Amino acid sequence: MPDVNFKNKVAIVTGAGNGLGRSHALALAERGAKVVVNDLGGARDGSGGSISAAEEVVNHINASGGEAIADGANVTKADEVDAMVKAAMDKWGRIDILVNNAGILRDKSFHKMTLDDFRAVIDVHLVGSAICTHTVWPIMREQTYGRIILTSSPSGLHGIFGQVNYGAAKAGMVGMMNALHLEGAKYNIKANVLSPSAKTRMTEDLGIPEPILDQMTPEAITAAMLYLVSEDAPSRAIVSCAAGGYSRAYIVETDGVYLPPEKQTPEAIAEKWDEISSTENVHYYDNSSGPNMNFIGKAKAYAEKK
Repeated sequence: MPDVNFKNKVAIVTGAGNGLGRSHALALAERGAKVVVNDLGGARDGSGGSISAAEEVVNHINASGGEAIADGANVTKADEVDAMVKAAMDKWGRIDILVNNAGILRDKSFHKMTLDDFRAVIDVHLVGSAICTHTVWPIMREQTYGRIILTSSPSGLHGIFGQVNYGAAKAGMVGMMNALHLEGAKYNIKANVLSPSAKTRMTEDLGIPEPILDQMTPEAITAAMLYLVSEDAPSRAIVSCAAGGYSRAYIVETDGVYLPPEKQTPEAIAEKWDEISSTENVHYYDNSSGPNMNFIGKAKAYAEKK
């Protein structure tokens, strides 16, 4: 069994004052990483702010013999993220790991949700992850090493009532990861997605029975995170995890059908819908050219039969 350690590595963990982020930061430090513990210190809906939560985590790390600094940057503000990254570079000279974990909740059914609530959640989760990643990206390219985590959710992969904003943000993590994986490959930058469910203040109102909730520890999620930012990590993996269970999620397409030009009608699609939808033969594609090549191949085969 390989030994996963982060000696001489520098990590930034956003939203690390509580819950999953706190667990991530402590575990990275315990395994040798120098850690920037970032947390705005706001409420679940993003209001307010205090660096005290981040400082408590830093004090714990330093008292245990590790190295960490606290940072209160708002991940939606590029200038504050720039300052956070500069502080890490000034102190340690490199950034190897970025764990995008910061997030807020503003749950409402869609017809009651304001667009301000929609934008706020997208801004923190998705745009905030983009800002943090964009800021460390040149550093990781230059040093030809980087490990990036984007935090999704079952809400983003599968949907849940009352979280259109959160689900949209979390689904966006997958698209971001797919492109980062392709662009970072030649620079040894690996990007992966965590899709966790854990007992944190973000999940306390979901009505999960207490005996089950007690098994959904942040530490169980952190184990997957540690692997996904390790030296030998995969890239472009979506890992679902909760209560000690781990699986890999994929986006796949059915094999589909080919309709010649004279049959490219809604009626023909309706007639072929069951065949179009059949999961008997599905494909996983490495990039966006895959589906096109599948359909072009079908069209070519049809033309050759004529």
